[in-house]
Amino acid sequence: MSENSPFSLSCPVPGMGGERIELAHGGGGLLTQRLIDGIFRPAFAQSADDLTHDGAVLDIGGARLAFTTDSYVVQPLFFPGGDIGTLAVNGTVNDLAMCGARPIALSAGFVIEEGFALDDLERIARSMRDAAQAAGVRLVAGDTKVVQRGKGDGLYIASSGVGAVVARDPIAPRSVCPGDAIVLSGDIGRHGMAVMAVREGLGFEPPIASDCAPLAEAVLHLLEEGVEVHCLRDLTRGGLATALIEIARTASLAMRLEQSTIPVSEPVRGACEILGLDPLYVANEGRFVALVPARSAERTLAILRGYHESAAIIGTVEAANDRGGVVLQTLGSAYALDLLTCEQLPRIC
Repeated sequence: MSENSPFSLSCPVPGMGGERIELAHGGGGLLTQRLIDGIFRPAFAQSADDLTHDGAVLDIGGARLAFTTDSYVVQPLFFPGGDIGTLAVNGTVNDLAMCGARPIALSAGFVIEEGFALDDLERIARSMRDAAQAAGVRLVAGDTKVVQRGKGDGLYIASSGVGAVVARDPIAPRSVCPGDAIVLSGDIGRHGMAVMAVREGLGFEPPIASDCAPLAEAVLHLLEEGVEVHCLRDLTRGGLATALIEIARTASLAMRLEQSTIPVSEPVRGACEILGLDPLYVANEGRFVALVPARSAERTLAILRGYHESAAIIGTVEAANDRGGVVLQTLGSAYALDLLTCEQLPRIC
């Protein structure tokens, strides 16, 4: 880390009424939500449910298709457990899976900075090919643009995907009901801490690898087994806490989490303690939550433990109350979780 690039875990709380975009607008927290609610939803949404989930479900000629789009600006481009290419493929596949869809095809747009090494671009293209094959999808269309040297961070990738919806009932925040169990598919915080370690030259032992992986197989397994899935959300920007807060607010319900049941690996826990970070807000790229009826909780857990032994039931959905939102129950106390107002981990997806 150079003397001209001081290490920073967070930023000052940004102003809420400014007229310019700040980095925190892309962090998945409070300013991201205000950007969506204040600009994009009024411009694009045609119903109350638009722009509230990871993708859109479209009825086209009697066929139900899921469609999603995303952009990836991670720095560094290569990190333990993946790179920007695997991130783009898996992130798009996972958004389709969260809609209860079987991913079919992806497109990718590349914004490449002048001077970028062709060897690195070829390496990323190969990793995208391998990730697509592993996820059972095809990359069927793409585009390239080159920007002047110094006008980009080497490479940005924008990807879109389409999938066939196999879920019988809508999987969305508004399907969540009081009494639903919250089931987490595995331990949290790996991706954000893996990127942070490489970005800042931090030598954690043992090294932390990203959890970047496709999630469709696990989701489709739940659906094939007849589990009544009310909502799914992959835990990317803003981590577990942000995902659940967004679902609770959209569903106008409350949630209670048990801190002792939330799985965090010892390397991630130790790194977060050293850096003063809360693993509940650290990004993941291979984990999701499933909100299911209480009667299906143990069955859901058994299926998910076939993919990650650390899967756990971590909380319950409650009726709306005066406290509202998401409450974390700790030993002897409880406190409300809220959206971050700053960018905790820049460029992690």
